[in-house]
Amino acid sequence: MATTETARTAAVARKTNETDISVSVSVDGTGAGDISTGVGFFDHMLEQLSRHSLIDMDIKAKGDLHIDDHHTVEDTGIAIGQALAKALGDRKGINRYASLDLAMDETLTRAAIDISGRPFLVWDVSFSAPKIGSFDTELVREFFQALAQHGGITLHVSNIYGANNHHIAETCFKAVARVLRVACEVDPRQKDRIPSTKGSLA
Repeated sequence: MATTETARTAAVARKTNETDISVSVSVDGTGAGDISTGVGFFDHMLEQLSRHSLIDMDIKAKGDLHIDDHHTVEDTGIAIGQALAKALGDRKGINRYASLDLAMDETLTRAAIDISGRPFLVWDVSFSAPKIGSFDTELVREFFQALAQHGGITLHVSNIYGANNHHIAETCFKAVARVLRVACEVDPRQKDRIPSTKGSLA
């Protein structure tokens, strides 16, 4: 595994016997996404993550899709989390916290985030079917678990209500994107300070 970083950008390359993934991110971007994982629905969700967080993401993944999508989805979450953690560095000046209720048609999903250096996922989301098209709905949680763990992020996601499984999944990605955007932004009132009384978010 190799990593490089400058300013609030970072690149991560991660290769195992199951996947070969490269991710680059620019936290202060415009939401431009160049994404190809070989999993169509997942690509669509990652495009939402990039667009609504305003984090530019270049994601290329090749995985053992002849088995299933699990390794590709999870390992992509790992790589994005690692890239975000490196891009944010010591997290000086960031807002750190954010929360949001996001509506999409009949669905409402809540996300709250603390870019704390302490990884934790609270997941209160259920789906009424095991698949959206050919995509396993249980992989939505696996992605966010990997993202939180390797990004050093405390993340709470709750689907308040909803009927359409596509909408439920999409609101999870969009809600997390929006709280990432706010939490990663620099607070001009404390741009030179780490937002913690401990003095560290490592």
